[in-house]
Amino acid sequence: MADAQFPGWHGTTIIGVKKAGEVVVAGDGQVTFGQTVIKGSARKVRRLSPGGFEVVAGFAGSTADAFTLLERLESKLEATPGQLARASVELAKDWRTDKYLQKLEAMLVVTDGAEIYVITGAGDVLEPEHDVTAIGSGGNYALAAARAMMDTDYTAEEIARRAMAIAADICVYTNGNLTVEKISK
Repeated sequence: MADAQFPGWHGTTIIGVKKAGEVVVAGDGQVTFGQTVIKGSARKVRRLSPGGFEVVAGFAGSTADAFTLLERLESKLEATPGQLARASVELAKDWRTDKYLQKLEAMLVVTDGAEIYVITGAGDVLEPEHDVTAIGSGGNYALAAARAMMDTDYTAEEIARRAMAIAADICVYTNGNLTVEKISK
């Protein structure tokens, strides 16, 4: 995937932190097109409630593609109420096999407050090993910072906010204007 073909791919950082019975998903607000900042206050973390089942999802990549995936995820959740893992696997299968969906350039972090997953267009549904995951251009910076804080007394939200601040200081495609959603089971 070349930057010339998908100039918006480097556009964000999303982190998910699970600690003490709570999951927090945080995302920055920066939207870039190539090397230009277009907007600094986008909401890339959303709360979904298909059929009364609450899920928090954050996305990195192309916004239009991410919204298409969020709509598909909602449909899968409606078809499999209360089963985030199954809905995520069904979305990943469709994403990998459907010719239209295969072209979508985005990744998702999803949680129901009990489990947390990363869903990719390669057909992956990944559950983090250390109760923290991150995607996007600053994802590795946020992930490393959060993992270093997991054994502290910080709450899930404090870890997510501090890790995102570190990523924003390092990654030019990430800013400090956060959207934070908390969910517990």
